[in-house]
Amino acid sequence: MAGRIEDYALVGDLETAALIGTDGSVDWWCAPRFDSPACLAALLGAPDHGRWILAPVGTPLCTRRSYRGDTLVLDTVWETLSGTLRITDFMPPRAPCFPSGGGPRIVRIVEGIAGRVAVHGELRVRFHHGSIVPWTRSTDRRTVISVAGPDATHLSCGPGVELTVTPDRTTCEFTVTAGQRVAFVLGWRPSHAPAPPAYSPADVAAALAHTLAFWGDWASVLRYEGPAREVVIRSLLTLKALTYAPSGGIVAAATTSLPESIGGRRNWDYRFCWLRDSTFTLSCLLRSGYRREALAWTEWLLRAVAGDPADLQPLYGVEGQRRLPETHADWLPGYEGSQPVRFGNAAVDQFQLDVYGEVLSTVYSAVRAGVVLDRPTWALIASLLEYLGQRWREPDEGIWEVRGPRRHFVHSKVMAWVAADRAVRLARVAGLRGSLPHWQALRAELHAEVCARGWSGEQHSFTQSYGSSQVDATALLIPRLGFLPAGDPRVLGTVRAMERLDDHGFLRRYGDVRDGGRHDLDGLGGTEGSFVACTLWYADALAMTGRTDEARVVFERVLAVRNDVGLLAEEWDPVAGRQLGNTPQALSHVALVNTAFTLYGTRRRDRDRSRPLAVA
Repeated sequence: MAGRIEDYALVGDLETAALIGTDGSVDWWCAPRFDSPACLAALLGAPDHGRWILAPVGTPLCTRRSYRGDTLVLDTVWETLSGTLRITDFMPPRAPCFPSGGGPRIVRIVEGIAGRVAVHGELRVRFHHGSIVPWTRSTDRRTVISVAGPDATHLSCGPGVELTVTPDRTTCEFTVTAGQRVAFVLGWRPSHAPAPPAYSPADVAAALAHTLAFWGDWASVLRYEGPAREVVIRSLLTLKALTYAPSGGIVAAATTSLPESIGGRRNWDYRFCWLRDSTFTLSCLLRSGYRREALAWTEWLLRAVAGDPADLQPLYGVEGQRRLPETHADWLPGYEGSQPVRFGNAAVDQFQLDVYGEVLSTVYSAVRAGVVLDRPTWALIASLLEYLGQRWREPDEGIWEVRGPRRHFVHSKVMAWVAADRAVRLARVAGLRGSLPHWQALRAELHAEVCARGWSGEQHSFTQSYGSSQVDATALLIPRLGFLPAGDPRVLGTVRAMERLDDHGFLRRYGDVRDGGRHDLDGLGGTEGSFVACTLWYADALAMTGRTDEARVVFERVLAVRNDVGLLAEEWDPVAGRQLGNTPQALSHVALVNTAFTLYGTRRRDRDRSRPLAVA
């Protein structure tokens, strides 16, 4: 059985990532990319669906673990009766750290710290999401190759250890003493490619040094100067780890189908890039000083949405792929029995008005940061606004991607207003003055309708959809988006109304906690946990409306539920005291960084954000 969601730490190489539990087991790894089929999938099933464990014999859980400084190199320590053992796990960024360079590799260094410790190792490779047992053979006592169809893995180990191969697994038993090190390298390659040469201890040492230097150099750019700096940089390191470096796309999470309620059906594939996260992500990166990553994300966004505005999607693949069909993996029992296990995401075919606002807001922020856009990009922006003007009166599935009937979601209409507003602001420098009156009229019409139909005098708040009595955490974004000032009585009333979503100090997306938090908005029934990002939006809104002390309490409450290495999933169950949903969640960490800046950020002039608007 897989560990709790918060039991997992992340290692990655900027193209894929692996999750390692407190028991020393790698239970999740997709290769060669985030959205590739998993070849270690025990996270969603059992050990026989693929895992790689290295741990002391008879000691099920580690004593402690931590990342080494501001890096993605993980040190896990076991203190046993006979001695102390440390395993260092990392994935070298795709660079010539090894003789063959190339594909993804997980490196694990077993090191004796004190005494003598007996170690057990077991690797079960299962291709295509845990469904295919490969043909495994040993080329010598220290190298094992597994092959099936297009996939191949190669495992090698250092001197003093022999690998035993059976039809379904590779095992080893060995003892380390103080000062002794044994390295293991597991790599993936296309099955038609030649196997790499054996790795020497010098190769492994060089890879570790390179990986430490890479992450340390990257972390040094951070310009946050407030409290809890180590919390902010860990969130930014996590966001960087979820970046697909070749394209600049950022996946929502490293996993799929981790449930929003244990045993429930809200199990989604998050290994893709969502437009809804784009504005927050860009703001997070620019505020923190990561201009290059911010520009890469903007460029990914513009490539992904290029084309007919009618084809704009809520999400895309890491390289901008549009076809992401959703399938069910019936052979996987799911995390703690939560089914179905999904690969791909059917939300790709939904109509969501909010994404037009996300695209325009991201472009506006990028241009403010000094990005110079070419004329074809401005033409794309104009076509998006023209299309939005034709369809904004229609209901949609909304930011929460409901799988029930379409509705007139208030947040969707607010984001349509954001699109028009940012277009108006850009028009003066983009040579689009001819469209300015039309966009100004669209902006005014949207604002008037939302204020008339989205506000409930009876509820004293903006509602989730027109005519609804339900409140929605997205309404907390209204002052931040500039739709209304923070001091507006309607904003103040909406923030007060969020107490209806308060679940033991954390906020749900929607679903009145007085009714047990149950809702049927998406037709799936059941409940879900409290949303980390929504809780942080609440802290932001409290701060913006003058309730700074309360905002800090909420922020500290979120920090307290990070796991032992600083990671956050999508949700938190305050009753069971455990994380829920896919992990680590990019939006949770983005929201954490943005809230830290809201509460404690530096006041020095941000040169990147103060540059004048520019147009090619």
